[in-house]
Amino acid sequence: MENLRRLLPSAASLIVFEAAGRHQNFTRAANELGMTQAAVSYAIRGLEEQLGVPLFHRVHRAVELTEAGEKFHADVSVGLSRIQKSAEDIRSKGRETNVTLAASTAFASMWMLPRLNRMREDLPEIDLRIQTSVRDLDLDEEPIPLGIRGGDPSHWPRYHAALLADEVVNAVATPAYIEQHGLPATPADLLRHNLIHLEEPVRRACDWTEWFASAGLAYPPQARRLAINDYVLVIQAVLSGEGVALGWEHLTDPQVRSGALVPVGNHVLKTGLAFYVVWPRSRELNNQARRVRDWLLAEGTRNRVESAKN
Repeated sequence: MENLRRLLPSAASLIVFEAAGRHQNFTRAANELGMTQAAVSYAIRGLEEQLGVPLFHRVHRAVELTEAGEKFHADVSVGLSRIQKSAEDIRSKGRETNVTLAASTAFASMWMLPRLNRMREDLPEIDLRIQTSVRDLDLDEEPIPLGIRGGDPSHWPRYHAALLADEVVNAVATPAYIEQHGLPATPADLLRHNLIHLEEPVRRACDWTEWFASAGLAYPPQARRLAINDYVLVIQAVLSGEGVALGWEHLTDPQVRSGALVPVGNHVLKTGLAFYVVWPRSRELNNQARRVRDWLLAEGTRNRVESAKN
């Protein structure tokens, strides 16, 4: 690049040369660029002196490219066209109002949807697109700016990760179920109740065996009666009175606060893992994506503060 700086006087002279060569007329080039005809002529002459060859044949009130000028003009036109397209792409990305968030169906329906009105109030000019999948999407390949992932960030070296919610798991049931079947006051009591199981197809998920083990109890595999592979449907089954399920605190908090769900069993499992907002290290977030990320993290902090108070 240092050699190029010595070879050419400035990028502006190339823009002038491209317009003059395209129009084959210094006056029309000057009108297009908002310059005087004398300024165009001066820029072209400086470029010719720098290159050491004439680029235009000058005849009475007209100019035409020399053979060297035609070749140079073709290369300059291609180069400037690519630079212009790249600049336009970068500018359009900076002005995009759509931001895509990759997440599980459970997060989208149980965490995000209840907060959409607040997000519209806080970020009215941004349109959020939520893309759900049974597996964690590769944000580099899609490409998607933001995602929600649960687990250990050291397993995702290609992503930045910021804490959204700790993984805290309790057992939940409805007041109607408790009234009909009695309150399971201890983990041991739960062994006598209808337990609903999540069979997560791809993502890792805590199960009843792990939950009971954290309470010092063994859970007999033969006790499985109802298993569902979608967490939203698991909670729907609980709300329908089918039994007791594990409740991820950051997802079930709204139902617990409203009284639709009640923590039972008097035991909480803190796995030591967490859920994170992630974004690729391979590219910069645009302004809109950064604002959505920051909004998500602020909501996560708000939720943790409210949970600590209750």
